[in-house]
Amino acid sequence: MTRRPPPLLSGGDRKAYTKELAKSEAMTVIFAERSAERRAQGEALIREADDLLCQSWNERRWSKPAAPVDPSPMITQALNGGYPILELECSRCHNARTVDLAELRRPPTTFVHDLASRLVCSKCQKAGKRPAATLKQLARRK
Repeated sequence: MTRRPPPLLSGGDRKAYTKELAKSEAMTVIFAERSAERRAQGEALIREADDLLCQSWNERRWSKPAAPVDPSPMITQALNGGYPILELECSRCHNARTVDLAELRRPPTTFVHDLASRLVCSKCQKAGKRPAATLKQLARRK
């Protein structure tokens, strides 16, 4: 940032200008600190909201396993909420497995329920079948 030369002022005006300039520089620091504090508070609230969304989805999956899995959290919301693991089961052979959401090569805005048709059991795939996975729950790292 380049500074402009002070205007040509005399005596008391120059002192008042210098005082206002110092006050402005101090306010810049204060506003930057408050902005950082509010941003941290906002990020903490978003993280808590994502955590609650994942818990809600898990409870719905547990209480109503036959209910539709839509709506579900996005991959970014699950990761931000602290649930990087997706537990699922093959709908054909009932082979259970876990998937690390951070390692998936999918856009981060993909909904978790959209992964059911894309995650195929390796045993069934070798048999030439492609059944959709049954999503169980999102889990934290152990």
